[in-house]
Amino acid sequence: MAAAASTPDAIIVGAGLAGLVAASELVDAGRRVVVVDQEPAASLGGQAHWSFGGLFLVDSPEQRRMGVKDSLDLARQDWEGTAAFDREEDEWGRRWAEAYLEFAAGEKRAWLHEKGVRFFPVVGWAERGAGQAISHGNSVPRFHITWGTGPGVLAPFIARVRAGEAAGLVEFRHRHRVDELIVEGGAVVGVRGAVLAPDDAARGEASNRDVVGDFELRAPAVVVSSGGIGGNHELVRAAWPARLGEPPAEMLSGVPAHVDGRMLGIAEASGARLVNGDRMWHYTEGITNWDPVWPLHGIRILPGPSSLWFDAAGRRLPPPLFPGFDTLGTLEHLMATGHGHSWFVLTQKIIEKEFALSGSEQNPDLTGKDLKLLAQRVRPGAPAPVEAFKEHGVDFIVADTLDELLERMRALSPDAPLDTANIEREVHAHDREIENEFTKDLQITALRGARKYRGDKLIRVATPHRFLDPEAGPLIAVKLHILTRKSLGGIQTDLDSRALDADGAPVPGLYAAGEASGFGGGGVHGYRALEGTFLGGCLFTGRAAGRAIARG
Repeated sequence: MAAAASTPDAIIVGAGLAGLVAASELVDAGRRVVVVDQEPAASLGGQAHWSFGGLFLVDSPEQRRMGVKDSLDLARQDWEGTAAFDREEDEWGRRWAEAYLEFAAGEKRAWLHEKGVRFFPVVGWAERGAGQAISHGNSVPRFHITWGTGPGVLAPFIARVRAGEAAGLVEFRHRHRVDELIVEGGAVVGVRGAVLAPDDAARGEASNRDVVGDFELRAPAVVVSSGGIGGNHELVRAAWPARLGEPPAEMLSGVPAHVDGRMLGIAEASGARLVNGDRMWHYTEGITNWDPVWPLHGIRILPGPSSLWFDAAGRRLPPPLFPGFDTLGTLEHLMATGHGHSWFVLTQKIIEKEFALSGSEQNPDLTGKDLKLLAQRVRPGAPAPVEAFKEHGVDFIVADTLDELLERMRALSPDAPLDTANIEREVHAHDREIENEFTKDLQITALRGARKYRGDKLIRVATPHRFLDPEAGPLIAVKLHILTRKSLGGIQTDLDSRALDADGAPVPGLYAAGEASGFGGGGVHGYRALEGTFLGGCLFTGRAAGRAIARG
């Protein structure tokens, strides 16, 4: 491997998507870069590798082919209603939001397409909303699944940085943990830290923290792109806002343990301003991974709208807290119950059509670009990874009768007073409502409306049916857990990804990108996200940082 020059033009802390995008921009400009990461080389790409690869686009060809009418104005309306910006600290988040919306409606797709990124033709409809036009949610489907999922998003940037490495422009320093940013004369001029012992841990597995040496690197620019706090439950609980109730006693982790938030405090100690730490994005549809990679490894169910959702006591969740509609609204509601889990009740017919699992490893057809395997999504039967969870997952119950299902649900959560009689009433009531086209049940209205979208009718929303119809069975219950995922706040940055201090002035030499920057400005999402915007935020902020440093 060709080594970079001893004094690089930039040091990038964190070899995830945002850092790799910044590095690729610097390589394009002929700059020298050192990429520092505490994990082994096997984890190159960070969290993005494990993602479903969803990207938020506005008025795309994929949308138009599916009959979806979208516009920048409609997307702006949805973003503003979702973010609910209401703080002085939100000023830069607002600016980043407007810039990102224009990017998503403009050059984003063409920029990625030129790099070889392609999209699955059916656009997903995530975060369907809180029930009013100017409130939270996507008014139309905007979730574009990358052909190749997360690895497909990463591929062109890894290739470009590897080419830069071969050309002597890039040096990777894996197993180098940054413990301090070097500040001289008020400017960040480098990093210091510990060299960790070699580790043959596979991607995502916990690696050792044994120190075998120290290091110091200097450069006129340092980019912090080290992610958020989702793998550190202690920090998640410390930042948990009162508006979401008491944090759950137990949570699953949707990200590897190395997503530990260390660099946020280190950046703050060097003069950067941290904002909106109480804003976070955790899922309520987490299931225990039967084949875990990291500690407390959880997977998120990406549900369609048909499953009946009950809290830990057996009470059905109120409108509009239907599956796939309002992540944080549901989280707030569940935390008020005093329990950290809830339940889906559904049928085999629903699981076959509506259950997808988040993550590249849970979607081998899309990740592997396997057309033959992909064709199975429109055939009878659930995808193989879903069936594997149904067979092996500790949170899944399958039963031929409702009585058996309810008895086993109660046995799986003995510490919660599950009102199985109420669940039984709700299932029977649902079946009475479903038998004609008129209903007062808003969830049934919502799922019928969803099927008017070709994408949902084709692969996402089951035909409305009675749960107790033997031909739709067997019955299924899934115990759902809180799953940590994203920090929505972070290092405040301007539109060049320069880190700002408490007075709003740039900290000379310091940049931040990706989740560490709240995906832009210390909180581009405000309180909530529209989905497909996390990878997109890494792309956009990493690009901004790389281009700004390249301009000098």
